[in-house]
Amino acid sequence: MNPAPLHTPSPRKRWLWLAVALAALLLLVLAVFLRQPAQSAEATLPADEVGPKPSMTITVARPSSDNLAMTLQANGNISAWQEASVGAEVNGLRLSLVNVNVGDVVRKGQVLAVFANETTHAESLQSRASLMQAEASYENAKADAERARSIQDTGALSASQIAQYQTQEKVAHAQWEAAKAALGATQVRLDNTRVLAPDDGIISARAATVGAVVGAGQELFRLVRQGRMEWRGEVTPSEVGRIKLGQKVQVTAATGVQIAGTVRAIAPTADPQTRNILVFVDLPRHGDLKAGTFAKGSFALGESTALTVPTQSIVVRDGTTFVFVIDAQNKASQRKVTTGRRVGERVEVLTGLKADETVAVQGAGFLNEADLVKVTQ
Repeated sequence: MNPAPLHTPSPRKRWLWLAVALAALLLLVLAVFLRQPAQSAEATLPADEVGPKPSMTITVARPSSDNLAMTLQANGNISAWQEASVGAEVNGLRLSLVNVNVGDVVRKGQVLAVFANETTHAESLQSRASLMQAEASYENAKADAERARSIQDTGALSASQIAQYQTQEKVAHAQWEAAKAALGATQVRLDNTRVLAPDDGIISARAATVGAVVGAGQELFRLVRQGRMEWRGEVTPSEVGRIKLGQKVQVTAATGVQIAGTVRAIAPTADPQTRNILVFVDLPRHGDLKAGTFAKGSFALGESTALTVPTQSIVVRDGTTFVFVIDAQNKASQRKVTTGRRVGERVEVLTGLKADETVAVQGAGFLNEADLVKVTQ
């Protein structure tokens, strides 16, 4: 029996296997070539660049000791320094003219309103006529009394007749004086038909209406005397001892405008409801000051030394205030602090920070505990 013939691959399969082998060899060579530059580059890195990389670049600063103003904050209301009530001084007359309205600036003696004066003018004429009549009677009685006195030594008139003439003179004189007083009262009533401003100021309220018949004493206008306003700040009994007469106060009105005032008076008693004490602060005239509006005040109490850091160093998270202290290894450490006064771009640090420590400034809000940073100037 003849042996079976050996199987030989076809030429096509041989070429296929050869191509696969060449491709594998090529991939191996390429992998070795790409790895060598990476290894050589890693070998050439400086020793100080091997290790953890900084998370970010920041600037740092040290706390400084500054003199900051000490202030006492308080709330209160703007009020009129003094208000004058301008009322009617005549009774039962009709208002014929009203010259001013709320907000008008008036001068002392300016005519604010006028009452119809026909009746009062007629009464004045009648009183004047009565005065003239009383004056004539007095002159006649005076002449009779003078003649009686001149002949009393001659015996032509009895003593009783002379006394009668003298009595008539006195009665006539009294009637004349009464007529003068009546005319004066009528003239005052006539003058009171013109309502005058009692002082310089600003009209803050008006109840006068043309055609209304008002009674004596009824208020027609309210006047802010001299246009002056004051701030009435409320402070606690424990704070009032730090406030002195003449002390400067910075008042911030509801419009945001800031006005410098001066402490004029301190109330001797506390409010029975709030237990606070009112401090009266004189303010200069200003168009933004409106009586009855709310305002804040800051009392200047001098200066004190404080440890301050830049505002950017302060980080607030979950209602707590922090700074990030940077150590010698450029590692950030979160530190809880208590802040105080703020002046410009500086914030006072009361607790939690030492004067010789370094804090992150620019970029502090992005740091976390134990972050490695790169410091730049």
